[in-house]
Amino acid sequence: MRYYLYMLFSAWSMFSLAQVQDNLSETIDNKYREDQFYASITYNLLVNNPERVSQSDFSTGFHFGFIRDMPFNQKRNWAIGLGLGVSSNSYNQDLYITQDSGTISFSTDATNLGNVTKNKFTTYLIDVPVELRWRTSNPEKFKFWRIYSGFKFSYLVYNSTKLRSSLQDVKLSNLDVFNRLQCGLTLSAGYGTWNFNLYYGLNSIFYESTQIDGQTIDSRAVKVGIMFYIL
Repeated sequence: MRYYLYMLFSAWSMFSLAQVQDNLSETIDNKYREDQFYASITYNLLVNNPERVSQSDFSTGFHFGFIRDMPFNQKRNWAIGLGLGVSSNSYNQDLYITQDSGTISFSTDATNLGNVTKNKFTTYLIDVPVELRWRTSNPEKFKFWRIYSGFKFSYLVYNSTKLRSSLQDVKLSNLDVFNRLQCGLTLSAGYGTWNFNLYYGLNSIFYESTQIDGQTIDSRAVKVGIMFYIL
């Protein structure tokens, strides 16, 4: 009799333990999300520039934000990401921006400026990234391969320019020549902590009405850098 009671108790215990493990696994799966906070440092390039416009010195970008990870398959290794972030982007180049009697002028001629030691403009953006995410992660795995691709929509909240030369210093801000709405393609790929990050702008940093020597300034941003994800 004791033998049968022991067997019955053992079977019940194993069944109860299996149920607990199943419930625990299901609970873990239901809450399993990845890479919801991000930080990135980028090297910023300008492409599709007008003639005689080129970059000088190192141009950097700093990006921070939160992306809501929304898995849509049972393994939770496929997900949609929708986020909100901020970024600052500087561009060192030889497109000289000046203002005279309220009129903004663009030039690549430094004859009247003397020796130019610094010339850059900086944009401050609110970013909305949208991503399709694939990774090799699971609830107990903290290092894994990932490939995230998508779009980033940005709204310009502030801009500034700085021109420093031997003859004059020009500092301007909130110019209405910069495109308020910007968008581009994004790609992040890597393993563990270190991830390659790429942004390719689909529209110009400047409004279409912005011109130099009768030519539209259609400069677009390309950002290449390192992306870090946590939680």
